[in-house]
Amino acid sequence: MNAPAAIAAILAIVGLLLGASVLLTRMAGRVGVPIALGFIAVGMLAGSEGIGGIPFSDYEIAFRLGVLALVLIIFDGGLNTPPSTLRSVVGPSLVLASLGVVVTAAIVAVAARVAGLIWIDAWLLGAIVSSTDAAAVFSALRGTGLTLKTRVARTLEAESGLNDPVAVLLTVSLTTYALFRRTETGGAVWSLPATAAVEIGIGAVGGLVAGMVGQRLLSRIRLESAGLYPVLTGALALATFGLVSLAGGSGFLAVYVAAVTLAGSKLPYRASILRVHDAYAWLAQIGMFLMLGLLAFPSRLALAATPGFALAIVLTFLARPLAVALCVAPFGYSLRETLFLGTVGLRGAVPVVLATIPVIAGVPRARPIFDIVFFIVVVNTIIPGAVVAWLARRLGVVGTSVPEPQATIVIESSEPMRGALRSYFVDEALSVCGAKLADIPFPEGAAVTMILRGSALVVAEGSTELQTGDHVYVLANPSTEPMVQLLFGRPEILD
Repeated sequence: MNAPAAIAAILAIVGLLLGASVLLTRMAGRVGVPIALGFIAVGMLAGSEGIGGIPFSDYEIAFRLGVLALVLIIFDGGLNTPPSTLRSVVGPSLVLASLGVVVTAAIVAVAARVAGLIWIDAWLLGAIVSSTDAAAVFSALRGTGLTLKTRVARTLEAESGLNDPVAVLLTVSLTTYALFRRTETGGAVWSLPATAAVEIGIGAVGGLVAGMVGQRLLSRIRLESAGLYPVLTGALALATFGLVSLAGGSGFLAVYVAAVTLAGSKLPYRASILRVHDAYAWLAQIGMFLMLGLLAFPSRLALAATPGFALAIVLTFLARPLAVALCVAPFGYSLRETLFLGTVGLRGAVPVVLATIPVIAGVPRARPIFDIVFFIVVVNTIIPGAVVAWLARRLGVVGTSVPEPQATIVIESSEPMRGALRSYFVDEALSVCGAKLADIPFPEGAAVTMILRGSALVVAEGSTELQTGDHVYVLANPSTEPMVQLLFGRPEILD
């Protein structure tokens, strides 16, 4: 096949796989199963032993693309986590992301040793599957229309953003030990706590500096097109990871901290930046799970089925719950909240990337470990993912939420503007419900500009009566926003 034809074939295959994966999201959402399973299934069907027959077994390419994908996923998660949100759960999240990861890895390692793995392989396997992915939890909930209580949701989000660096550090250190444990190099594993502290410290400081630089740059520079701002923030994410990693710090932690720092500032064209990075993250997640499916060989997986299934059960019902119970005990979480946090620690794209590290490094028995990780990710996604909505209701951790409007209005500007256009949901408990606009005591400098009622746009006139379920858009100056919130409650979207 000549070069143009080969490129055309590759693009056609990539397009078909991505398209099929996206279309599967609707079906997965309806049945309450995390859509990651659909992506994996598409990859397996297209793989060398599937109907597609695509030969792919390059773990090095998978690792490099996986790192890029994780940078984009983590940066998007940070952009959607303002500092005020993280601040309220920083204590338990940090403990879960450090001690929780180690405890989870240790329990899985003991179980793997009982299942027949040697100790170094058991510890390596435990480290690979020790971090969680909040996106998998929320994707399972999204199809049911449920939201979690604020504290529970914030803890899951913050933990998943902070625990990846620890899992990466454990995996890399144990991979090094597996290769050189009979030489002096193997002694490096005993200095792991000090190494972790250094890498996390450099990562946190580097990310904070990168975020502050990004804030100053975005507030001062004026680009010719709004589409260039997401390109600039994407470049910031990649540069942050690379520079901090070269400096000996945790690049993943730096990316998350930089994104959280940016999330707390007035970003130009904020809505566009968030939309583009959401698309980046979805593309990265789809690509990672497609790659996992392509790397999975059913003929090899049969040998890993029994230990993989058994260890997935241990991870879901023993390791994760015990680690969570130990870590959140000092922070006043209720028994129901602790049970929910302990049960729904789903695994996402991170174990896929981490499982390729020992294979690339040439660790003996690394490919069987990869196959076991495949089973753990799949089973750990199916069991908690299928019951996460039922469990949230059963344990009473479902939060109050208002129905999303069928349309949204966003004002974007390259410069910070005085005043804001915010939407408010009219609940029947509000005093303004049933009142005419002319009778509502709006403060000077505030006015209703539009009302969204179902799929209809309603003109805001003095005689217009607010009804339950309306989404009201109010334009207000900063000084009058507190008075508006006394009338309508909290806005649906905050900067």
